[in-house]
Amino acid sequence: MSRFVTLAVGQMGPVHLTDSRTEVVARLVALLREAKAIGADLVVFPELALTTFFPRYWMEIDEAVERFFETEMPNDTVMPLFDEARRLEMGFSLGYAELTAEGRRFNSSVLVDRRGTIVGKYRKVHIPGHDNHLTDAPFQHLELRYFEPGNLDFPVWPSMGANIGMCICNDRRWPETFRVMALQSADIALLGYNTPTTNIHWNEPAHLRMFHHRLTLQAGAYHNSMWIGAAAKCGAEDGFHMFGGSAIVAPTGEIVAQTVSEADEVIVAKIDLTLGEGFRQNIFNFAKHRRPESYGLISTLRDRGEPLGR
Repeated sequence: MSRFVTLAVGQMGPVHLTDSRTEVVARLVALLREAKAIGADLVVFPELALTTFFPRYWMEIDEAVERFFETEMPNDTVMPLFDEARRLEMGFSLGYAELTAEGRRFNSSVLVDRRGTIVGKYRKVHIPGHDNHLTDAPFQHLELRYFEPGNLDFPVWPSMGANIGMCICNDRRWPETFRVMALQSADIALLGYNTPTTNIHWNEPAHLRMFHHRLTLQAGAYHNSMWIGAAAKCGAEDGFHMFGGSAIVAPTGEIVAQTVSEADEVIVAKIDLTLGEGFRQNIFNFAKHRRPESYGLISTLRDRGEPLGR
């Protein structure tokens, strides 16, 4: 018997340094209402949705914390989004910079149900970039300076009629991300990202970066028989470009909806959570075909080692 959820992706255009959180939250509320008007039950918003992508800037840690991190979620500024979700009876996921009571800094997201209640939290595990000041680079990618790797692993929550997991940006490039969720029977993975079009670390064509983005989503969905909703914050933030390509991907690996702009935009798909059952019971029947005893290197080695067949 089919089980349906109407999934929306709330892509955001640029959020500039001069934009206030109040202005940003108003945009998120508008996206939520638009998604509701076209029948959505659940919306995924981008990574670090409340601010500009501040890791592109070198600054003192105290300044970054003061300007860009949230000490509570929800807080007074973000509460209108939670209140509107409760009124509309819609769920959502939201990415933000989290400062814990102990002073730890994470790139985080929360899963909020139709009652406006936080039912899950995820902290980005795969932190990219660098922690030193690259004075000759056109911009920085200082996530390693401002965030530590997440300490909550990749949990999945039963909520809103589905088993839902979350991940953030660079996590999508690591196959273990989606496999750990699949081992918890995830139906849907919600992903927010902010991805610069220019790679400052080596010469990578822009078209290849978009290709790899789509490839990771499609492979992750197919290999793990799950739906993936991926939301970008994109466009030229204060002149620094990030690509769009927000999408909803089926367990077949097919892109069923994709944005066409680099502005605030909503895409929606009525997704059948049982679509992946054929894969789960046949080619990707874990109980029948997985051989974890042969995959030990995945969890025991961090870096590439010597060939074992020497």
